[in-house]
Amino acid sequence: MIEVQNLCKDYLLKHKEPGLKGAFKGLLKTEYETIHAVKNLSFHIDAGEIVGFIGPNGAGKSTTIKMMSGILTPTKGSVLIGGRDISKHRKEVVRNIGVVFGQRSQLNWDLRLGESFELLRHIYQIDQAEYDRTFDDLDAILGIKEIIDKPVRQMSLGQRVKGDLVASMLHSPEVLFLDEPTIGLDVSSKFALRKFIREINKVRKTTVILTTHDLGDIQELCERLIIINHGVMMEDGNLSQIVDRIAPYKTLVVEYYDESAPEHPKCELTWHSGNIAKYKFMKKDVTAAEIIADLSGIKTIKDVSIEEAGIDDIIKIAYGST
Repeated sequence: MIEVQNLCKDYLLKHKEPGLKGAFKGLLKTEYETIHAVKNLSFHIDAGEIVGFIGPNGAGKSTTIKMMSGILTPTKGSVLIGGRDISKHRKEVVRNIGVVFGQRSQLNWDLRLGESFELLRHIYQIDQAEYDRTFDDLDAILGIKEIIDKPVRQMSLGQRVKGDLVASMLHSPEVLFLDEPTIGLDVSSKFALRKFIREINKVRKTTVILTTHDLGDIQELCERLIIINHGVMMEDGNLSQIVDRIAPYKTLVVEYYDESAPEHPKCELTWHSGNIAKYKFMKKDVTAAEIIADLSGIKTIKDVSIEEAGIDDIIKIAYGST
């Protein structure tokens, strides 16, 4: 469905020395610095996948999404969607994609929500019967008819995001780009957005590319993860496999009857407070059952639990590996 090949995006940043001297010098000779926002990214996304596309601020995520959706032209490389290069066949390709930017709305601020949808229906030249069917399907997921007559300027952030999600899907695109859609949303609005993504992927087989800083979005929606940093690919693969490879450890939490905590030769005592102790161990070296058996032979254990490495730990490690 999506083929990204050696994608690059460079920007020229004007360099000026500070002060009045620098201003005069800049008039005589302008110097530029080349900023490499995206560097030789290549990956393939199959139809029907939900892919988490993440990285720290300034990693090049939004720049990449804008090139993939035809908003920016790559410096080098290509983006093929459905076998067509979006730079060469932009009008044809963008009719088959939807885009939602969390900080920018495509709704008309001065119109009612329903009027914004009607405007988009005419822009995309959607047949009325098809439009009605699609709108009913989307309403079943988001309950958008409740606010259809509300002016966009009077909507809450969560209501506007719902409106943007519907607007992005009215023309039934096969690919949906979501760039930080959960920014500023409350818990109920995030729940509605995640339900929307799951439903359109399940029912319509829509391919979804999601950039987010919300780790809950990744854990609930994505089986595949692409991590970039400084415009460079860091990781691309199955989420659980990335977790096992980057953080091949577990943490055993042990509650004792008193406040002393013995050590174990095959794991690390990483935290101890009161009668609670945490032991970090490598999954390939020892099992939790072995550690529990050894520790219980030393002193009586009241309770135990096991903590897997969290997605936040994985991302911190991946971000720090550049």
